[in-house]
Amino acid sequence: MPNFLSQSIAPIFLLIASNVFMTFAWYGHLKFPTAPLAQVVFISWGIALMEYWLAIPANRIGHTVYSTAELKTMQEVITLVVFSLFSIFYLKESFTWQHVAGFALIAVGATLIFKA
Repeated sequence: MPNFLSQSIAPIFLLIASNVFMTFAWYGHLKFPTAPLAQVVFISWGIALMEYWLAIPANRIGHTVYSTAELKTMQEVITLVVFSLFSIFYLKESFTWQHVAGFALIAVGATLIFKA
């Protein structure tokens, strides 16, 4: 049982961590609009490398208990949550009811994947 538990829970934590890195890689530079583009690209590339070191094991471990569609769905839902928190707390952007409604519809679609 502990092995199954770790195989089912570890991918979730690894995907959360990988999404934090990827969100910073893709959007963190927006706080520094005057930074040279080449510099931003290389820094983002280095951050994204850390994301790969987390996402690949998450998918390898997770595929022992989840289907590929379930893993991808999990990753997308985690991405939305991480991105929402990032945009609110790091970029200081507003989060409207339209965002909530749109993300809720995506969550409904994710639920359908896990009901299959």
